Amino acid sequence: MKKTVIILAAIMLITLSFAGCAPAPAVVYQPASPATGMAAGVASSSTGIIVSQQSLGLWVDGLGKTTGAPDVVLLTIGVESQQKTVAAAQKLASEAMNAVIQVLKSNGIADKDIQTSQFNIQQVTRWDDKQSTYIVDGYKVSNMVTAKIRDIAKAGPIIDAAAAAGGDLTRVNGIGFTVDDPTPYYKIAREKAVQYAMEKAKQISQVSGVRLGKVLYISEGANYAPVLRENYSMKFSAMDAAAPAPTPISAGELEFQVTVQMVYEIGQ
Repeated sequence: MKKTVIILAAIMLITLSFAGCAPAPAVVYQPASPATGMAAGVASSSTGIIVSQQSLGLWVDGLGKTTGAPDVVLLTIGVESQQKTVAAAQKLASEAMNAVIQVLKSNGIADKDIQTSQFNIQQVTRWDDKQSTYIVDGYKVSNMVTAKIRDIAKAGPIIDAAAAAGGDLTRVNGIGFTVDDPTPYYKIAREKAVQYAMEKAKQISQVSGVRLGKVLYISEGANYAPVLRENYSMKFSAMDAAAPAPTPISAGELEFQVTVQMVYEIGQ
């Protein structure tokens, strides 16, 4: 009897061991129904992988460029004076700036095309080793305007005349070039960008073997009127102002760019 009980216990242990080693049931992912997928803003493939609708389709971008000659010069010009007191520095700067602006206006630049771009009053100091502190040497006043010169051929003579009017206080911080109305150039660049994106989509579809459907989405990249700016600083002296050669100005050309992004529906 005792032997029989031992044999039964052994059989039970073996049975339990096999049950513990049995593989767990496989977990099967059931794809969402089309109605469920649309409600959630996703699309489900036959493999059960859920893909965002935003990534569906063929995405292409295009860049269009064109060039044009500038018709406006942006001149940043002004004066800078340094004196022992703020009042004295302001007085000299004001007189010189009025003379510069008067020259700009007398050369056909309208009031609306002259805009103050910078005005500063700074304390001028130096380090004193004996006193171990900064000593105030005076005050510097600077006043700059940006003027639109709509006749590029006059830019050089206007700069020379303004420099002579402001004398040694004259400062030119830079010039730039732009166009008054960039719309026609952007139309050309935009058309090129769309054509390039369409050609790219067609090529990709031919190579990959997919069929292009309707356009689902079009976006134009941000753009702005280009300004070709020459960043340089000029200071004038009485000798410079009396130089016979006029200041040479070369406008060159501007490049206009437009980018677009297009999404096509695709099929097999």
